[in-house]
Amino acid sequence: MGRKARISIRVNPDIDAHTHKYISTGLKENKFGISPWAFQDVVDTLAQCPNLELLGLHFHVGSQITELPVFALLCRRIEELQQWFIEHGVPIANLNLGGGLGVNYQDPNGDPVAHFEAYFETIHKNLVVRPGQRVHFEPGRALVAQCGHLISRVLYVKVGREKKFAILDAGMNDLIRPALYQAWHDIENLSSTGRKMRYDVVGPVCESSDCWGQKRLLSACKRGDLVAIHSAGAYGQVMAMRYNQRDLAKAVYSDDLK
Repeated sequence: MGRKARISIRVNPDIDAHTHKYISTGLKENKFGISPWAFQDVVDTLAQCPNLELLGLHFHVGSQITELPVFALLCRRIEELQQWFIEHGVPIANLNLGGGLGVNYQDPNGDPVAHFEAYFETIHKNLVVRPGQRVHFEPGRALVAQCGHLISRVLYVKVGREKKFAILDAGMNDLIRPALYQAWHDIENLSSTGRKMRYDVVGPVCESSDCWGQKRLLSACKRGDLVAIHSAGAYGQVMAMRYNQRDLAKAVYSDDLK
């Protein structure tokens, strides 16, 4: 077609994000990205492709990263890797650091905003930005995770000899993180402020992994109580599905910050 495609390549920097193994994406054993040993093949291939123009390098080492030294290490590694391209006659116009900045799922009300200032200060101190370069970030989770809540109802309280189950009408199809990553979400009974009791909070899907949390301390639950599963703004509605032929949950939006 006589057109030139501007591209970036995803690079695997071999950095441990110190996060759950399912969302660690920057180690050499992970499936993501091109490893440094293949850089020469990339440059040779680009030399044979006049319709491709390499503009940038893209990195993403994992998600829900709460240890800022991980980002400092990434910045230093980026300098090593982009230096290789520069020395081989391939200038890098764009650096994309991906995302990964974590949020506080344990205390969403007490700590509702991700630590952006410390994050960007870490990047500023450790990333070498050459004249004319542009730096990109993808802080999706950090921006939206605390902006959404999954509101459900208690269908039934099942009382066993050793534990109580609060069975909700929301399941793993509505928010997959707990089932997929064994992730923690704060859970709150919105209908009661009475005495606290411990429950295994579960969904109605026919899977043992359909569990919101074990031994959670909630105000005493009864059928019909409204329950909030907090921090559902990321990986909630956008990853929801009709598993077990369940309908998708309705979404309600509000600009009211109160």
